[in-house]
Amino acid sequence: MTFQRVLILEDNLIIAMEAEEILRLVGIEQVEIASNLEQAVNAIHSDTYDFAMLDVNLGESTSFGFARLLAERGIAFGFVSGYSDTLDFPPDLRHVPLLNKPFDEQSMRLFVERLTAVGRSSAM
Repeated sequence: MTFQRVLILEDNLIIAMEAEEILRLVGIEQVEIASNLEQAVNAIHSDTYDFAMLDVNLGESTSFGFARLLAERGIAFGFVSGYSDTLDFPPDLRHVPLLNKPFDEQSMRLFVERLTAVGRSSAM
């Protein structure tokens, strides 16, 4: 499985653009950025995505509810956070791959590889 279309849910435009640039370096062809939950929900209702990268903290809310919506739709996803572990995440989401901020090309490549493995196992 090769990922070609990715949704980034990130409320910080600079971080989102950096993630987009690095994703392109690791071979992702199409990247869409949503800066809030409403944009992200609209995006998955109108397009298809191979996976999504979700900033955990979106100001006054989190992306956990959106993550569950992605899971229901069978879309692979991972979290992006400045926190280094998932211990404070809801129990049903602690297993989700986590990319720590700040990230670089190597950590992004490993993150995408983990999501590829998740996508393959959910497609079986």
